[in-house]
Amino acid sequence: MALVGGGLAGLAAALDLAGRGHRVVVIERKQYPFHRVCGEYVSHEVLPYLRRLGADPAPLKPASISRFRLSSPAGRVLDSPLDLGGFGVSRYALDDFLYKLALARGVEFVLPATVTDVAFEAAADRHTLTLADGRQLTARLVLGSYGKRSALDRQLKRPFFGQRSPYLGVKHHLRLPGFPRDLIALHNFRDGYAGISAIEEDKLCFCYLTTRANLKPHGSIAALESEVLAQNPHLTDILRHAERLYAQPEVINEISFAPKQPVEQHLLMLGDAAGLITPLCGNGMAMALHGAALAAPLASQYLRGQLPRPALEAAYAQAWQRTFGARLHVGRAVQRLFGGPVLSELVVGGLRYWPAAVRTLMRQTHGQAF
Repeated sequence: MALVGGGLAGLAAALDLAGRGHRVVVIERKQYPFHRVCGEYVSHEVLPYLRRLGADPAPLKPASISRFRLSSPAGRVLDSPLDLGGFGVSRYALDDFLYKLALARGVEFVLPATVTDVAFEAAADRHTLTLADGRQLTARLVLGSYGKRSALDRQLKRPFFGQRSPYLGVKHHLRLPGFPRDLIALHNFRDGYAGISAIEEDKLCFCYLTTRANLKPHGSIAALESEVLAQNPHLTDILRHAERLYAQPEVINEISFAPKQPVEQHLLMLGDAAGLITPLCGNGMAMALHGAALAAPLASQYLRGQLPRPALEAAYAQAWQRTFGARLHVGRAVQRLFGGPVLSELVVGGLRYWPAAVRTLMRQTHGQAF
């Protein structure tokens, strides 16, 4: 079987399926290790699954995160404990860690390589994958784990791909002495919000979401940060005092939060390819890993001839919607509360005096340990 994309969902599913005795091929367009635009906070709900895979992240020495802080554009602050807590680790380190484990366990990798077409042959119950260099591979089952947006989405004629999205994401790695390593903070600014939390070593992940319309008048990421983000005093402090650890930030455009389907033309979709939760909910990495945990046992049953394809696809779609559908709905609703300065001030100001509501919202966008 084949996985298109070697991010968290693809690597975890590869490890899971290889552990069940299946031959697995992962096709990834980049060479490990590499950076991704991502908040790099992972809810502790994933730890039982990673340990079952023999992939406990402890050797990476991730930061342990137990507190949440939210600020309005003017700097008003709300603090809350994180009931389940989480850990902070860069995708650069975590993906490479899982990649090396998968290699050691017999997973095959084709990289760097881009899949341009996946065709399903109903009579043979088989997929043919075409790569950008003209090579072709065949697989009984294909899982799509290629992230937020790919040219493959166009080939699959997925509805969201034809709709322009205004959102872009930017990520830096920073050093900022004195920043609490048990804290994840979310700071609002006009038409956007920025998250900051500790990762491995003494580094921080600083990642924010905004719109092209917010960027356009300023002409550059640096100008946007100094003229818009810095209007929040907490962001002023970060931008003024932090050391930036690479010359240019990672940037991704056209981030779509529109609903997607977990099964497309007989491909099972995992992670952001199946549905993207708004970054302020801080749960995308956990959802990617949970998606792999849902897909792998069903895929194994199909590959062993214990489950016909229609039943496989129906079972996975139902499990995915049951597990993530409500979270994504709540995430889209919460997203609408932030970004606009007036509404953001009102929401943060009100929630400061209603801590139970804050914790309820966080529980609704996170899951239980799995």
